[in-house]
Amino acid sequence: MAETNETPAEQNVSPEQPVGTAQTEIKKDDRNMAMLCHLLAIFTGFLGPLIIWLIKKEDAPFVDDQGKEALNFQLTVLIAILVSSFLTIICIGVVLLVAVWVVDIIFCILASIKASRGEAYRYPVSIRFIK
Repeated sequence: MAETNETPAEQNVSPEQPVGTAQTEIKKDDRNMAMLCHLLAIFTGFLGPLIIWLIKKEDAPFVDDQGKEALNFQLTVLIAILVSSFLTIICIGVVLLVAVWVVDIIFCILASIKASRGEAYRYPVSIRFIK
């Protein structure tokens, strides 16, 4: 086999896609809805991702995956908030509530950025209630 000195553009390869990998194209609407699942979670908790996931799960596999991921993480956050609220009795709960809130915002922003690029995001600390 002879090597060529062609650039990716000359080889009809997308510069964003590494050579030799197969990647299915995710529609812009699906990426936006997946991003919205993660962003709405900051303001609505688990309700925003739940509504979007229920509406779009049959039509878009990427939204189905990211909706479940966002929903699982928000249910995990809800449990952490409930435990932290209970622990406010012994004063450590206030610190935990702030920590949960900050982690929730940071991970939701990271997930929304990845989803807007069409990349599946997995929250590092999440209980998988919905598979």
